[in-house]
Amino acid sequence: MSFIEEMKKRAKTQIRTIVLPEAEDVRVLKATENVLKEGYAKIILVGNKDKVEEVARKNNINIKGAKIVDPLTSEKYDEYVNLLYDLRKIKGMTIEQAKELVKDPVYFGVLMVKDKNSEADGLVSGAVHSTSDTIRPALQILKTREGIKLVSAFFVMVVPNCEYGENGIFIFADSGLNENPTDEDLSEIAIESGESFKQLIGKEPQIAMLSYSTHGSAKSCLTEKIISATDKVRKKVPDLIVDGELQLDAAIMPEVAKMKAPDSPVKGEANVLIFPNLDAGNIGYKLVQRLAKAEAYGPLCQGLAKPVNDLSRGCSSKDIEGVIAITAVQANDE
Repeated sequence: MSFIEEMKKRAKTQIRTIVLPEAEDVRVLKATENVLKEGYAKIILVGNKDKVEEVARKNNINIKGAKIVDPLTSEKYDEYVNLLYDLRKIKGMTIEQAKELVKDPVYFGVLMVKDKNSEADGLVSGAVHSTSDTIRPALQILKTREGIKLVSAFFVMVVPNCEYGENGIFIFADSGLNENPTDEDLSEIAIESGESFKQLIGKEPQIAMLSYSTHGSAKSCLTEKIISATDKVRKKVPDLIVDGELQLDAAIMPEVAKMKAPDSPVKGEANVLIFPNLDAGNIGYKLVQRLAKAEAYGPLCQGLAKPVNDLSRGCSSKDIEGVIAITAVQANDE
């Protein structure tokens, strides 16, 4: 069974409702049709009902069974304006600004997820919106889970015909959110990514803190940051299998690890790769996706109080279906 088929199977054990705020996009509607057909999630589409139905009709897409909610006509509009204002007035938001923002489908969708009386369990966006336009409302409205200091983004990479990682499955982080994380940030990203790996893959994480250096083969402020981050992870979660700094080949290839890092607890069997910055993480996932023809699911968020996940604007409808399944599983495991 493939990774995504496993996610769909797990999602069916407790059907969750996922909000899609880009309801006039053909890929989103096609994904909605297939999700409802397979029955692993309920869908709320946020947008103008007439426009959404027109796009579906023109493209011969069946979205019967999806709930369509228009922020401008919703009975929840005033309630959500007040909710957003109460959450953000300390940051200087005015009631007029709140009224405008609640008209935005992403803000409205995240408020639905926040609302304890709403059926919404999670949100998927990013087929049209940028990462910042998807994540900003989530950070402002949902905030972080208790005990979490940092929200970060990861990709689940499923590499075909690959003997590395967990039968070709990896988590890459941070590949979508934090531009230049500190050593403290990297330690938090590593710990959260390990938890995400256990939650989604069901196996023990083996975490590599990546660098251009392996165990002191080079020395600079860049390598020192990775070494410091690794030490912080070990102090915070002593039982976690983690090592750094490691070059990629020493992280995932046992034969190389024996030469470059013979004492590494990871032993060249890393399945969670922590990149030193967003440049490396974003370039890395796209290289693997395009050159190795890997499936790339994300950017998935970790650390938020409720699941909100991003998409690449180059995503397909199948990619959206996969992220919806993952979001439903995350909601089930809250």
